[in-house]
Amino acid sequence: MSQQLDKDKELHRTEAFGRSKMKSKEGLARQLTYTLRAFIHDSRSVGLLLIVCTLISLMISNSGAAISQSYMDVWQRDIPFLTAVASKYGLHLPESPIHLINDFLMAIFFFMAGMEIKRELIKGELSSPKKAGLPVIAAISGVALPAVLFLLLNRGTDFGHGWGIPTATDIAFSLGVAALLGPKVPYSLKVFLTALAIIDDLCAILIIALFYGGQIAGLWLGIAAACLPLLWMTGKYLKGYFKQTLRILLAMILWYSVLQSGIHPTIAGILFAFMIPTGELAIFEKKVHVPVNFIIIPLFALANTCILLPASWSSVFTSTLSWGILLGLFIGKPLGIGLICFMVIRAGWFKLPKGCTWKQFIGIGILAGIGFTMSIFVTTLAYSDPAFQADAKIAVLLASSLAMVVGFIWLYSTGKKKPALSE
Repeated sequence: MSQQLDKDKELHRTEAFGRSKMKSKEGLARQLTYTLRAFIHDSRSVGLLLIVCTLISLMISNSGAAISQSYMDVWQRDIPFLTAVASKYGLHLPESPIHLINDFLMAIFFFMAGMEIKRELIKGELSSPKKAGLPVIAAISGVALPAVLFLLLNRGTDFGHGWGIPTATDIAFSLGVAALLGPKVPYSLKVFLTALAIIDDLCAILIIALFYGGQIAGLWLGIAAACLPLLWMTGKYLKGYFKQTLRILLAMILWYSVLQSGIHPTIAGILFAFMIPTGELAIFEKKVHVPVNFIIIPLFALANTCILLPASWSSVFTSTLSWGILLGLFIGKPLGIGLICFMVIRAGWFKLPKGCTWKQFIGIGILAGIGFTMSIFVTTLAYSDPAFQADAKIAVLLASSLAMVVGFIWLYSTGKKKPALSE
């Protein structure tokens, strides 16, 4: 009997240990899930991930000739499946990983950007002239002055076509740095930066559509235009599985038509976004948030920062291309934003965002000079020469890093300190 009791006790101990181990595993899984969710929804995460991807790409690209060449070949080599499909059906498709990312996946990125713009226009910070006025004026001036500075240095040269490079602001990076500063940046100023970056994105989209496409093919442009009302009606009147299937099919036709029309295919993402009914914006944004921010943008950073850093930096700092980008992003952006806003606020047309000082406002202008992904993207459209692309990308990385570090230090030193508990 005693032996049976001992066996029962041992069995209970084993079961208890097993249950404890299972609970421990469940607790660990729950903690990992919570940590992952917190990381995904933290506005700083995308910026940090982009920095890591860029550093990894630069390190591999500069790890010796054999490794560097193999890494670059990964992005440039044709994908057999896409090549076979294009050949069999006579289609013009992006056939290498880098073209697939830049032409197709980035259209999904612009789809998300388009939904953000539409939401802000309908019920956000751009929904009324009073709300939108200051960030609209700031964004336009922040696009114009960098372009002017670049053209002053590069007018009449082979570099002149790259004037759109220093006009862009990387919304993920700039907002990520502002988020890192926490309460030192007033909420109203973060809202202003968000609105500014969204309008800047819209300006970049217009610049790409108008100045960085190919020769316009009227028939394909007409097909793309015909897709828009069909997408709108599909979203408004249809339901269920058929609605989603038809919507995806029309979106693909829209993308391919824009690709064939001579306009850059990423514009299809914006057009599709504006055809999404207002009530569905939040649903779609939630669906694309993770794949865009944690797959597409990191892939873009890895593929487009395969840059062989020069043995001597003298060529970088003696090139008007590099100086046009450096001055445009680091000087032109904050100066353009700051000067125009100072004039219209002093004239009494608008007011500074609530709770912020002029010093903090200048700091936001500096952060707007973080061009990074958007500037690199425009670089790939502006130049076909690999040497021009490499010099421009290095200048973008330098200018963006400078704007990020100086902007962070500036806002940290000018931000309001947290009051003590006794106060």
